[in-house]
Amino acid sequence: MSETTSLGIELGSTRIKACLIDADGRTLATGSHSWENQLEDGRWTYSLEAVHAGLRAAYANLVAELGAPPSSFGAIGVSAMMHGYLAFDADDELLVPFRTWRNTSTAAAATELSDALGVNIPLRWSIAHLHQAVLDDEPHVPLIARITTLAGYVHRLLTGRDCLGVGDASGMFPIDPATGDYDTRLIDLAQERLAAAGAEYDLLELLPPVLTAGADAGTLTAAGAALLDPSGTLQPGIPFAPPEGDAGTGMVATNAVRARTANVSAGTSIFAMVVLEGALPTPSPDIDVVTTPDGSPVAMVHCNNGSSELGAWVGVFAEFAAAIGARPSSDEVFAAVLGGALEPDAVENGLLAYNLLSGEPIVGTDEGRPLIVRTPGSRLSLAGFARAQLFSVFAALAIGMRELAAQQVAVDAVVAHGGLFRTGGVAQRALAAALATPVAVGESASEGGAWGIALLASYRRAVAEGETRALPDWLDATVFAAAPVTTIAPTASDIAGYAGYLERWEAGLAVERAAIAALTDIAGTDTAGTEEAGS
Repeated sequence: MSETTSLGIELGSTRIKACLIDADGRTLATGSHSWENQLEDGRWTYSLEAVHAGLRAAYANLVAELGAPPSSFGAIGVSAMMHGYLAFDADDELLVPFRTWRNTSTAAAATELSDALGVNIPLRWSIAHLHQAVLDDEPHVPLIARITTLAGYVHRLLTGRDCLGVGDASGMFPIDPATGDYDTRLIDLAQERLAAAGAEYDLLELLPPVLTAGADAGTLTAAGAALLDPSGTLQPGIPFAPPEGDAGTGMVATNAVRARTANVSAGTSIFAMVVLEGALPTPSPDIDVVTTPDGSPVAMVHCNNGSSELGAWVGVFAEFAAAIGARPSSDEVFAAVLGGALEPDAVENGLLAYNLLSGEPIVGTDEGRPLIVRTPGSRLSLAGFARAQLFSVFAALAIGMRELAAQQVAVDAVVAHGGLFRTGGVAQRALAAALATPVAVGESASEGGAWGIALLASYRRAVAEGETRALPDWLDATVFAAAPVTTIAPTASDIAGYAGYLERWEAGLAVERAAIAALTDIAGTDTAGTEEAGS
């Protein structure tokens, strides 16, 4: 295999994807493996065994598409869902099961740290998970030697090196934009709070070292090569890009890494990333401040619940189609369901949909109860049902984005990605209405983060060969110069229609809260559905 190719692997919420690209960013082959998180002892988790098996399966799927196993690549990069908590002892043994970003049990820690540090520390951030474990006096706390994210874990598995890209690291602990590393003043304050709770830590020893895009992040080891390719064809020594989070790879995949650009990623979760020109004027509990893979500050509006519930309902329609003898593809079912969602006669009237499978901090819920509710006089139609479901995907995001608008944060362009945006522009138009701004979608919309981390691996190889351009300039010139993009601007009626729905949706949150109080999740397992609806 050519030394100019780059392999990207991303571990998403419901799929592990592999993407191989050439030097110009063109996709040569892809592979994927489906997996699901489990709810164990009240916490969302994935087993490390599932991580290992999923990596091998996704890579094998890519090799099958290529037709023959390659012996090498120009570079490799690993990405994964951000945040969460993987704690290891001095012997590199996992101390407690992986706690994912989806867990919302860290409210006390997040509140205390946010107050003490003077910046927003969200529930899902790694430092919140660590501090909550200390507050709860968990038995594993005295044994912790290091903590990391899922991307950091997989990177160490393949390279033997403990490090993290700055974008992913910024979801563990705040980054100082002046240094591109952890904010040492805030480190001191966090250590004081941990010590007051009974744990003496040197956080700079516990947290993984930080690297920016293009940096040397180690090479594939013999053990790492054997894990990916048990046949023994893949050889060690391939250079790696710094491991990144899915937010950072989404920014790269949509070329939204320059100030005043933004992207929206829709999957199991949904989030908007807005690259800032400077510091956020006022800290807000609805806005994280993270970074691009090259260290620029980013305002992140993150919602735990995205298109999973919509995907689950589309699955029901697919089952119905099969029951009457039809065998449509997933994309065909999505197109049929969503096709009329934005037509003039698709008004949902008294119908509301809540896509809340898990807790949603932006609307103040600790758990989720997906709901369909309507008034007795409402007309139930497929178009109105689809409209309500689609609008619900963007509801919490629209609420969170109000704060950025109130702080006068400027955005020149919004780019969306995720399989949901493949369906005939319907989701794109709905998002434009929700944000009251034009939304662009490129041909790479459904490629997602695996393609984004492959691009970062390609940039790592280019830098090693003498590339001096900054990441935004390199992406513009090398990958996106001639990339086709479709932009949809919302009409006044689109904006008014969505605003009306959102007003009713917010008013109906009392129903959601009552359902949480009254209904117990008897299944006890995840029903997350499809990571990228429509994919």
